[in-house]
Amino acid sequence: MFANYLIGLREGLEASLVVCILIAYLVKTGRKDRLPPVWAGVGVAVALSLAFGAVLQFGSTQLSFEAQEALGGTLSIIAVALVTWMVFWMRRTARHLKSELHGKLDAALAMGTGALVATAFLAVGREGLETALFIWTAVQATEDGYNPIIGAALGLLTAVVLGWLFYRGALKINLAKFFTWTGAMLVVVAAGVLAYGVHDLQEAGWLGGLHDFAFDISSTIPKDSWYGTLLKGVFNFQPDPTVLQVVVWLAYLVPTLAFFFGLLGGGPAKPVAPKAGEAESAA
Repeated sequence: MFANYLIGLREGLEASLVVCILIAYLVKTGRKDRLPPVWAGVGVAVALSLAFGAVLQFGSTQLSFEAQEALGGTLSIIAVALVTWMVFWMRRTARHLKSELHGKLDAALAMGTGALVATAFLAVGREGLETALFIWTAVQATEDGYNPIIGAALGLLTAVVLGWLFYRGALKINLAKFFTWTGAMLVVVAAGVLAYGVHDLQEAGWLGGLHDFAFDISSTIPKDSWYGTLLKGVFNFQPDPTVLQVVVWLAYLVPTLAFFFGLLGGGPAKPVAPKAGEAESAA
């Protein structure tokens, strides 16, 4: 549940901050009459994200076992790629998010109502679709009933509350540090999702080595034990992974974290120091 709570919190907070920044800018510049198009774009983005999640969940149940495994494995890899891009992008641009959105909003205001709707839709929709895809793949990986969905929902609810507190000015936090550390944790979660996606493709017959186990400690950490369930929910830990799963997990996790923290590639992109208060408040 914790991993999915983190996904919901991280992705939901990005969307909440985007909405808060757009609304605060319109309010502060005396253009409250332009708020309805923004809310319309946000509403369409949320509806599309929910519809996308529903299609993934209910559409996949109509497929054969092999097709379900192939779909799950493929989407897991796509989700990991999207989330990896997202955490690196936010690592670089967290402190400049406000000014970037202000520029887009000014351009949309000059173009008219349709542009405002599109700006809000694209800003929130990207986060929503990424969230739906990654939560769905994480749910498939945990195989733990509704607990992952509850965790993600609680994370999204927390994100909405935090976004509202940012808007009201009641909460200040260094967003760059927040997104750095939650991004690193998401990389760990993504590594587990990627490994499980590989396992799905092995079960679908797309990859070999399904019965070539790297190790099997099921007797020490049973899958149905409380600690086995905890490790599975947080890290997507599997006590009997295949050799290919372990290789893929390490090949993704080690270099990705090294690049993320600047141990490879000459150091992480360091944004210019923000103006006073810009990194701490969304509004």
